[in-house]
Parts: sequence; C-alpha cells; structure tokens
Amino acid sequence: MTEEQRHHVAGAFDIRNVIGALLGIYGVIMVVTGLVSNEAPAKTGQLHADLWAGIVLLVVAVVFVVWARVRPVAVPKGAAEHGGEEDQV
Repeated sequence: MTEEQRHHVAGAFDIRNVIGALLGIYGVIMVVTGLVSNEAPAKTGQLHADLWAGIVLLVVAVVFVVWARVRPVAVPKGAAEHGGEEDQV
C-alpha cells in the first residue's frame, strides 16, 4: 500500500453515529414515558403512541449505528494532514 492509498475511518465523528445516538436517547425517553404512563390515551384509540414511537426510534438508532459500523466512511490520509486547505481559495 502506498502512502496515498492509506486512509482511516471517521469513527465517532461519523454523522451516522451522532444521529444514532440522539435517536437512541430520544427513543429511551419515549419508551420510559410510554411505560410509566398509566392512563390510556383517548386521542389515539387506546394506542400507546409514546411506547410505539420510542420502539421505532430505538430500531432506527440501531440501524444507523450498524450502518456506520458495516460501511465506515474512509477519510484519505492526506486530507487529515492538510486540513482540507488545498480546496480553499
């Protein structure tokens, strides 16, 4: 492998990890809210919308994190050293 072909992955700075973490946090809050709430929601036809929305958010968060792990973004080695200044005018 030559120096130009070397690269590293974005890791924690990948936006999919950030989105997955935020959706996961909101999903946990919604699930807890749905489980703690004892009153049956009349507006949703006795459906616990908070619980179901939280479960969906957790599933989407897992999809984002798995997607980031399976297909990581490769950052060229030279881009980190130059700081992307070669494209600036």
